[in-house]
Amino acid sequence: MAIKPITGMLRRGVVLDLTVATGIGLTAGSFWWYGYHVPAVRHRDAFYQKIEDERAAALGQK
Repeated sequence: MAIKPITGMLRRGVVLDLTVATGIGLTAGSFWWYGYHVPAVRHRDAFYQKIEDERAAALGQK
């Protein structure tokens, strides 16, 4: 009984692992970027805009 060669299986496994890891990483990164980072930056920018508007109103610039 001869055992068939395993050539190419390691390469296929590595390519599959890298593809899946890259896909999961990109998906998780997108969820973090658009789910947390972008809203946090908008909230921060709105806060500083409010402070700047109050400062300008107190100085009579608007």
